[in-house]
Amino acid sequence: MVNHVTDKVEFDKLIKGDKVLVDFFATWCGPCSMLAPLVEKLAQDNPDLTVIKVDVDNAEEIAAAYDISSIPTLIYFSKGAPVKKSVGYIPEASLKRFVGAK
Repeated sequence: MVNHVTDKVEFDKLIKGDKVLVDFFATWCGPCSMLAPLVEKLAQDNPDLTVIKVDVDNAEEIAAAYDISSIPTLIYFSKGAPVKKSVGYIPEASLKRFVGAK
């Protein structure tokens, strides 16, 4: 399941999980649109992974808190702490490796 989040309180609660992928995107961003179906599929195939999508235009406070200056940006969290970050489009195999998925 993919969680679309605009509220910082909800975001802060969701990132406390063990395996959390956050996709910072914008609706007008071409590479973001190419990445979106891969992120959706990853969420479906990995029910133990919490996936959060943050539209940077609708959640500026969250984007600013993580210094998002380019999109798409993916951040992998574990127990509320950012573990790794990827900027720009990445193919499906790289996305799976990024989150440690099969």
